[in-house]
Amino acid sequence: MAIIVGTGDFKYRIVEDWAKLPEGWSFKEVGAVGVDGKDNVYVFNRGDHPIMVFDRNGNFLRSWGEGQYPRAHGVHMGPDDSIYLTDDGGHFVRKCSLDGKVLLEIGVPGKPAPYMGGEPFHRCTHTALSPKGEIYVSDGYGNAKVHKYSPDGKLLMSWGGPGTNPGEFNIVHNICTDTDGWVYVADRENHRVQVFDGNGKYESQWNNLHRPCGLYMDYTRHPVCYIGELGPVQPVNRNSPNLGPRVSIVDNHGKLLSRFGDLHAGTAPTAFLGPHGLSVDSHGDLYVGEVSWTQWPQFYPDTPRPAYIRSLQKYERVR
Repeated sequence: MAIIVGTGDFKYRIVEDWAKLPEGWSFKEVGAVGVDGKDNVYVFNRGDHPIMVFDRNGNFLRSWGEGQYPRAHGVHMGPDDSIYLTDDGGHFVRKCSLDGKVLLEIGVPGKPAPYMGGEPFHRCTHTALSPKGEIYVSDGYGNAKVHKYSPDGKLLMSWGGPGTNPGEFNIVHNICTDTDGWVYVADRENHRVQVFDGNGKYESQWNNLHRPCGLYMDYTRHPVCYIGELGPVQPVNRNSPNLGPRVSIVDNHGKLLSRFGDLHAGTAPTAFLGPHGLSVDSHGDLYVGEVSWTQWPQFYPDTPRPAYIRSLQKYERVR
């Protein structure tokens, strides 16, 4: 029997066990997901095969990047059949062809900038593009900045700093843009998404979120934004209901359109452990990658991890 989640115009049929992995292979956990113009799905994961590519039916096509990505974190699909990979463990961003050829690298792999020094990168998290092809990088765990680069990788400007005021960040965890040039930043531990113009001028913020972690936005005017929220992990509140982990769907002003996920973290098809990376294909189907291996001990510190924890699920849009 099909399981339907979501509300309003954003209802989805859960497709369990969607990805058909080669025998003996594992994602371990999925940092990010991207979809190309042919609806092939690129899964950036923390297993032995960092990029695994599937067709929209879940059939495995190929893998690449072995040994090159210490800790998969962010994926952004470029308009020119390219893929931008952000590796927070390696402190770099790479623009690659869809078969893995490195076309541009920003940052020095394995050499982080000083912690909270403001210079790129210290555990950068995600990448997005302006309408002119300029590159925004959220940075990240060891910084509190957004950096803006020219299309060829020259640093143009940076903004932000640690704090809670408008334009400040407490783990700048994800970033996306729209065709009007607005920049949307997941300010994770401040429980908000901040909205800026293309030069870092603060415009607005979205609240009603709990640790917004993953962002995906269609590159259109007045887009819909898909948000993965991590939920509470402190001993005093990790069992509190209705805080996530979950997926929320909002309009470009932050108005809630749909939300799904169980009241508590879990492994049921309707539950989440760590929705970290999201993407949507041309059919409106949603793919959610989870950092379940990392999140499990946050929610269940006294329970050993099971042999298998789901880290990727497809949600088929119900029209």
